[in-house]
Amino acid sequence: MIKNIPRREFLSKTAIGAAALRGVMSPLAATSADQATPAATDPKAAVTAREFLKGLLYTREEVKQWIEEKAFPFAKYSSEFGWLLRDARFQDGIDDAINIYTYGPLDERITIHYKNQPCRINAYGDSYTQCHQVSDGETWEEVLAAHLQEPVRNFGVGGWSVYQAYLRLLKEEQRVPADLIIFNIYQDDHSRNLDPWRNIRVRKHQRFIEPTLPHVEVNVEEDRFVERPNPCPTPESVYHLCDLDWVVNRFGDDFVLKIMLDHENAKARNPGQDYKDTMNLATTHGIITRVDTAKGFSPAADALHQRAAYYSSEQIIKRVEAFAREHKKKVLYVLSYPAQYIARCVKEGQRPDQPFVTFMQQNKLPVVDLLQLHLDEFRRYQGELKDYLKQYFVGHYNPKGNVFTAFAIKDRVVQMLNPKPRPYRPESGIMRM
Repeated sequence: MIKNIPRREFLSKTAIGAAALRGVMSPLAATSADQATPAATDPKAAVTAREFLKGLLYTREEVKQWIEEKAFPFAKYSSEFGWLLRDARFQDGIDDAINIYTYGPLDERITIHYKNQPCRINAYGDSYTQCHQVSDGETWEEVLAAHLQEPVRNFGVGGWSVYQAYLRLLKEEQRVPADLIIFNIYQDDHSRNLDPWRNIRVRKHQRFIEPTLPHVEVNVEEDRFVERPNPCPTPESVYHLCDLDWVVNRFGDDFVLKIMLDHENAKARNPGQDYKDTMNLATTHGIITRVDTAKGFSPAADALHQRAAYYSSEQIIKRVEAFAREHKKKVLYVLSYPAQYIARCVKEGQRPDQPFVTFMQQNKLPVVDLLQLHLDEFRRYQGELKDYLKQYFVGHYNPKGNVFTAFAIKDRVVQMLNPKPRPYRPESGIMRM
């Protein structure tokens, strides 16, 4: 029997959380530094890779319970993708409502509207595609399907990167191909591409084990992009995450770990040896910078991380486009953002992901930019920013936010489908009153 999980116990990892709404979403979105896991215990000593990784280890009992699907109910192990989702009931919805999450034989979120009709649309992405924090019938896919009068498959998985979504696309388009792919990219998905083990960058969570996952390694200056498989490719190998020596040997020289160590040691005002390592990395990635103090070091590390992250997504998009051309498919890209990010852009008048947006524009790719649509709507809104955002967000989008997404996407979907969906075919037959 699936238990109801209270939102406060579960959402701190998977969403911004309702507290962000109550605080209007502090205008600054969380950075990698905010998410660092262990803090330096001695302000005079630099944190080493071994010390940092020691704080991330799981117990063998935790891994056993997760592999057997007896604990950590959010997800289940997947050798291909790191994790997939499990049927669940979580108390994480609007007004503390209990939401139900149900998954089908392809590990897709179940299709409800027009499920017995041919499907021409497959959606891929992370939790903003999965539609975490609303029940099965409240997702933007189901809202869109009801309007178009044809099904929309939902292959979104909470916490996934652009790269994981791309790998899922390659698999599912062989099994259940669609004419139109909706490829949803969330603000943090770019950085996730580079994560071999997400716990290096985010805190451990009592409801979710962060297993290792397929990822990419990049060098921007050398235009190098290398795809890497899941470091723990079998259930038995997940127990490596309990072994400090194995973890240090496997991740001790990882790019993301170096970035996180930089943040930790900058907070301790002791950059340590990794300071030089990361400055060398910055130079090889084409970032010319001089940092003479620990205070200035964390932003420099973030700049390096972000540049590598956006570059990785650009290379993945090129691969998505190549696949679509080869298989005669159309792709619609949807850019999703948390409330914090929207608030930051309203207050600062600029968006940190502009390099990626520019890449999409230069390549003339069809994009629905939900950030820009929210900014345009807020300019017409007669009220406070926190009240505007509260309409749509409860961490992730609430049901109204999913309606917003569905109708933001609708016109482009109708335009890209041939033949048009039934409501947009004059010859489909109507009864006049």
